[in-house]
Amino acid sequence: MFAAALAAHSARVEACLEGLFAEQPKGKLTDAMRYATLAGGKRLRAFLVLEGAHLYGVRPQQADRAAAAVECIHAYSLVHDDLPAMDDDDLRRGRPTVHVKWDEATAILAGDALQTMAFEILASARTAADANNRLRLITTLAEAAGAKGMVLGQMMDIAAETAVQPLDLAEIHELQANKTGKLFSWSAEAGPIMGNANTGVMRNYASAVGLAFQIADDILDVTGDAGKAGKRLQKDAQAGKATFVSLLGLDGARKKAAELVEEACDGLDIFGGTGENLRALARFIIDREM
Repeated sequence: MFAAALAAHSARVEACLEGLFAEQPKGKLTDAMRYATLAGGKRLRAFLVLEGAHLYGVRPQQADRAAAAVECIHAYSLVHDDLPAMDDDDLRRGRPTVHVKWDEATAILAGDALQTMAFEILASARTAADANNRLRLITTLAEAAGAKGMVLGQMMDIAAETAVQPLDLAEIHELQANKTGKLFSWSAEAGPIMGNANTGVMRNYASAVGLAFQIADDILDVTGDAGKAGKRLQKDAQAGKATFVSLLGLDGARKKAAELVEEACDGLDIFGGTGENLRALARFIIDREM
């Protein structure tokens, strides 16, 4: 049931993205943007947007656009993360990374264009009729994705590679809350923002789910199959970086992730049965193989 919901949501946001890319100028830049964004993936952030929007009565067409915006941000971050100056990865989801398929300059510009495209999407009245809601979406995404969130987390991650002392558990928690967690939180909060509702319940859910996701990633980096993951694994160990697994051990990391999933699911009791897809998402995050 969850797999069907995830596939349906992915199809919705990908159809929306196809329409948005059709509005862009034809050429290598748009080709690279499409390649990066429509290369598959789980669409977990989009799923959070669409489910949150459903819970708060947001029209599907508007929710699809907000989901497309966060997928543009996520895709841009992956394109830049894969560059030689960052993680220097040749594969992403089993395909050549953008800088390998084209070149570094194209990858940088495609990432830049995807980032700005996200805010163009959110600034449109087609996403939210209320200008105040559009402003909240734009402001909160800028904070989640920029120097107070995802980019800060990436900078902290780079600094950790050359730190004299490996990060402790609290520092890793802070790093991942920025690098991964804040974009998860924005995705969950977009629905209530568009529905003029309080974001607290969805923020708490996303905080727990985002951390569980990163712990699961650390576990997969150690135990996963590179063929299924479609990318290089065990990078953190090779770089000598501390992770949830290195500090908690495999069993401890699995236990912590399970506790976070339980916490996330308990917080959805207010929605009754309508929150079941979000409960299933939380469970999927720690059971996935890629």
